[in-house]
Amino acid sequence: MACMQCHYYSSSLKHTVEVNVIVPTPEGNEQITDSNVQKSYCYEKGLPVVYLLHGAFGNYSSFLRFSNIERYVQKHRCVAVMASADNSFYQDMYHGNSYYTFFTKELPAFITNVFPVSKKREDTYIAGFSMGGYGAWYLALSNPDLYSKSASMSGALDIVGLYSEYLKGTMDAPFPLEDIFAEPQNLSGSNFDLFELHKQCMTKGQVPELYQACGTEDFLYSMNQTVKSRLEQVGANLIYEEGSGGHNWDFWDEYIKKVLNWMFNK
Repeated sequence: MACMQCHYYSSSLKHTVEVNVIVPTPEGNEQITDSNVQKSYCYEKGLPVVYLLHGAFGNYSSFLRFSNIERYVQKHRCVAVMASADNSFYQDMYHGNSYYTFFTKELPAFITNVFPVSKKREDTYIAGFSMGGYGAWYLALSNPDLYSKSASMSGALDIVGLYSEYLKGTMDAPFPLEDIFAEPQNLSGSNFDLFELHKQCMTKGQVPELYQACGTEDFLYSMNQTVKSRLEQVGANLIYEEGSGGHNWDFWDEYIKKVLNWMFNK
């Protein structure tokens, strides 16, 4: 596979950004000899693409540094895109940068024009962990015409509950939510509330398929159980998986393989 680091000026963020892009190579896994090499060239029609979102305190290098994502991407012959969002919850921040605009408009335009990537909805996926788990669902449910499938691992999916726990002091927030949302006290039923966004998608008749995973020892396990229950009650197209593990890369590296298998039906 080819792993490239791109640096370019972002007009929505007003600074130069770093983006990691993994493109599968035609010959598959690294070969020791030239015998029995089956080349697969599928660049002309455009490769499927998955956008991978990091968690709090992470950045564009998180997946590359802590997982085996390069091998997994090569197996599925898809392009993987990783960019930084700081601690923004992937929002156009009230006090800060416009990461929602960057991830849903500017970044896809850059990727589809520079790399051999399909522009079709059915070939476009998004996944993330922790803060990025919320981000993956938020971006997909806000743009159901852009993403066909969205996956959350150990996601902070109930933003209303998160803010409530933050106010009570029972859960630490690594960053002030008041800098992200103009009125965090009014998140319930807003366009930042994943349940509201899912309802809107159902009304419109276009809902991304959702995948949710969480470790049973994760501090967000109870939240994920509640989210699963609420979505099942409204008939969401949701795949849920759990297993032993905490809020760490041992769990995420295992489950990103499951995510990609689900996305590509293997």
